[in-house]
Amino acid sequence: MSAATTDSPLFSAKLAVPSRLADAVFEAIADAVFEGRLAPGDPLPSEGEIAREFGVSKPIAREALRQLAGAGLVHTQQGKVARVKALNGEPLERFYGFAIRSSLQRLREANEMRLVVETGIARLAARRRAPEGLKVMKAAVDDMERALLNPEAFTEADIAFHHGLALATGNTMIRVQVEGLRSVQREVSELFSRRSNRTEADWAATVERHRAIYLVIDAGNEDGAEKAIVKHYEAADIASFEVAGGQENWGGRR
Repeated sequence: MSAATTDSPLFSAKLAVPSRLADAVFEAIADAVFEGRLAPGDPLPSEGEIAREFGVSKPIAREALRQLAGAGLVHTQQGKVARVKALNGEPLERFYGFAIRSSLQRLREANEMRLVVETGIARLAARRRAPEGLKVMKAAVDDMERALLNPEAFTEADIAFHHGLALATGNTMIRVQVEGLRSVQREVSELFSRRSNRTEADWAATVERHRAIYLVIDAGNEDGAEKAIVKHYEAADIASFEVAGGQENWGGRR
């Protein structure tokens, strides 16, 4: 429900811990976002209005807004009112991006996590088959086929496919988590594409693995979806990490 269409209070928290006032203001506003009292695009009250609403100083209200922006819940811009953002994986993506650039070991761990997460996602996607996700997955496979030998376009289509996989579950939190893992996926996809000995047949095989995942999910085959994901990771990641392992100064290469 938009802030402009309700007469009930947006925020109801009682600030009982003076040493953590900014945290309490942050939590109260975050609750309003998650509960739908503030919708994506809605403006937040001004800094001064937030301070009056909660009985705190403007610096406390300002710090709460900084926390909200850092959590990816609001968009702030100098001289303009803060607005609510749609839930997305941007904060997680930044975190994983920094982590995987620190060492090859962190990249390996993050990609191992992707496998664990996506096997469950694939099963749920096959069970629910949300039409929006299936449509995105199919379009991404077509885009990958057109992007053979084009690393940048191929990577973008690859990322879109896995986003579609998450959308097919119909689960918002899964969609946010997969969006957060985009930096990991981008890194692995780019590593795979940079293999000097990668042939056009290798590129085509990657497309076919994605097509196989789409087809079993579209058919509602949960076991087949899990197996197709595992097969995809087994084929793609070994080559990717062979490339990564041969690079010196991993953390500072960008």
